[in-house]
Amino acid sequence: MTSSARHLLVVDDEPHIGLVLRPFLEQLGYRVSLARTLNEARTALRATPADGLLLDLHLPDGSGLDLLRDLRKQGGTARMPVVVLTAEGEDRILREARRLGAALVSKPFSPTKLSQRIAMMFGDVEPDPEDPHP
Repeated sequence: MTSSARHLLVVDDEPHIGLVLRPFLEQLGYRVSLARTLNEARTALRATPADGLLLDLHLPDGSGLDLLRDLRKQGGTARMPVVVLTAEGEDRILREARRLGAALVSKPFSPTKLSQRIAMMFGDVEPDPEDPHP
């Protein structure tokens, strides 16, 4: 892995999510940081800007949508690729995440498929023509 590896911040309060995803993402050459709250995510983003974000909506100190809204208002992060990882089923919330430019992945998810989706989001791999949900 080189110092130019893309940096992904995984924001999820469930510790196993980061622990499961990190090896898949690092195998693809990404640098991975973990945050378990909105506050930790904001602090991490100020300290080390990320190239992309995996974001849970339900966090102990608020909604991931609040962080996504904040990111979209700032010039440096307005177009940051974001994948929302969620078990959320409320259409209004899911529509808001899409309107803010996030891709949605439902929990539970396949770490392999999610890793592939992230690579496609960055343009690091071509979409699989046989995958009906790229």
